[in-house]
This record gives sequence, structure tokens and C-alpha cells, in this order.
Amino acid sequence: MIFDAHLDMAWNAIEWNRNLEWPVSRIREFESQFTGINPGPATVSWDALRKGGVGMTISTLLPRLHRKDKVLSHYQSREAAYGCARGQLAYYRAMAAKGILREIPDRITLQAHVKQWEADKTGNLPIGFIVSMEGSTPILSARQIPEWFEAGLRILGPSHYGPSPYSNGTGTPGGLLPDGPALLREMDEVGMILDVTHLADQSFWEALEIFNGPVLASHHNCRALVPGDRQLDDDQIKALISRGAVIGAAFDAWMLTPGWVIGVTKPDNTGLEKVVDHIDHICQIAGNAKHCGMGTDLDGGFGKEQTPHDLDTIADLHKVATLLESRGYSKEDVDGIMSKNWVDFFVRAWK
Repeated sequence: MIFDAHLDMAWNAIEWNRNLEWPVSRIREFESQFTGINPGPATVSWDALRKGGVGMTISTLLPRLHRKDKVLSHYQSREAAYGCARGQLAYYRAMAAKGILREIPDRITLQAHVKQWEADKTGNLPIGFIVSMEGSTPILSARQIPEWFEAGLRILGPSHYGPSPYSNGTGTPGGLLPDGPALLREMDEVGMILDVTHLADQSFWEALEIFNGPVLASHHNCRALVPGDRQLDDDQIKALISRGAVIGAAFDAWMLTPGWVIGVTKPDNTGLEKVVDHIDHICQIAGNAKHCGMGTDLDGGFGKEQTPHDLDTIADLHKVATLLESRGYSKEDVDGIMSKNWVDFFVRAWK
């Protein structure tokens, strides 16, 4: 079983009107009639996940419009974002009612799901998903955290691109905003997990100082290999390791290759080897392979044009295991990176 720690599935289904029950080939064929509206050629669907043996995901609530017009790049009110996130949650529940998905809110459900997937020979089991939120705009106040936890939200990344109501994020230097500490304390109180992905550097360090609960980085790569504030520097990686975090490797090509220009650079020289480079960098810092996983973000507003050239769809994730083995990683280490590290993290977090 493969575990992908970051997919924006409901955002794709609702904002981009993608039928994720279709094979990727059919989504691409349908969307070929539209020019400049949707992201590039799709690489992800529920069908492709199942074909690739991806039995567990962290699936997001992402209240963000991804349009070319920058004025419409975000919802214009927090209340609208709240309604959007609730709608995306309803989509996941509708997929679960059809037997396509299985919601994973706790340790017992997770362990039973993994056991069932490992024993399955049919390839028809529901895909497990843990509900996360990328960016905190739908959370109307810190006092609303218990409501969201009761609704099923288990992981929160306070920032996305730019400032959020609670903290600064990618591309916006600075620390937590006035309501940020209260948000983190409410998360601690209910047992919600903190995703540090997209936190501005100052916000990252301030959040770790305040937040005492489990921490992860769902989709992050290494600044030492590809510069930029969207990446983790080595000190941040060491801090996450010391907190028992797992860091998911992102597959967005501009995060893998220095100097990549979105919309210009082609992925010809960017393969899955570069994903493994970032995984290996973290393993060398940690001295082991227990803090790495995958958080592909393969449906995060881009398509095949911005994806490693040797990956056609998400069903090809197994190729990462082959590359790790070729670099001398043991079977135990490869199993950890492909899924077990994430499973073990949530077993600990939900003890």
C-alpha cells in the first residue's frame, strides 16, 4: 500500500469540475476541448490511485480559486471560504457513501484499513483519506476549531500562499498574526495535527514554539537543493525530525529543479530521480529513513507539463520504490518511505 500525504481531490472535483471516478485518460480527453481554463493534463483520479495501489491519502479542504485573473485567486470573504470548505467535505462524504473512499479519523480505523489493504487481492477496496485543510481562511475564529474537529478535520496547515488570517505564508515573510497563537492553542486542546507546509520562516519557528502537539510537513522539499522560501532549510528539517515529524516529498517540478520557470521550462530533464534526491537529503540529515514519505500534490493546480517526465499518472508512484532500491535503501526503508512512516506517525499522533 502506498500513502500520499497531500492531494487536493475535492478542490479538483468542485472547482475544476473533474469527474475523479474516470480514468485519467478520459479526464484529459474531456478537458482537451477547453483552452487556458483548467490546469494542464490531469495525472490524478480515484481510478488511477486504486490502480497504483495508493490506499491512503491526506485529502484537503482547499478554499481557493485558481484562476488566471489574480483578483479571483482567493475567495473574497472568509464566510465564502467556510461554505466552500464545507462543500468540499460533503464531496468526500458522498464518495465515501458510494464506497469509493473510507474516512480515517482515528488510530483504530487506520490500523484496520491498512490491515485490510495489505491482505486484499481484489484491488477494489475503498481508498482511505484523512481530512486536512490547506490554509485557514474557512476557520472564522480560533474558537471554531472544536467545531471543525467534530466535523472530521484532523490536520490544519494555517498558511497557504500569502498571508492567512492567522499567519504569514509562502511569499510573505513574517510571523504569526495576532490570532495565530490562539488558533494553535485550540488545535492543541482538541488534538488537531499541525501541518507546517507553507508557513513563512518566522511563522514556522513561532508555531513550533507555541504548539505542543504532533507536527508534520505534508508536501515539502529541500531548500539546500532548490532555493526558495517554499522549501525547508536544513535547520527546519532538523527541528521537524526532533519533533518526530514526517516530511512528504512534493512532485511539483519547480520544487525539484533549480531555475525552473513555470509555464516555460519543460520537464525533459526533471525525473523522479530528483524526488529521490530530496528524500535522500532528509535521510542523510536524520541518519535514517524514518522521517520521509510522499506528499505528491500532483493535482495541485498543474498537470503533466509540470510533473517529472517519467511519471504519466499517479499510478506510477511505485517507480519511486525502484529508484530508492537502486540507491541501496533496504526493503524496510523503502516500505517506510512508501507508506509505513506515515502510518506509524498517525498511530503515534492518535495514541
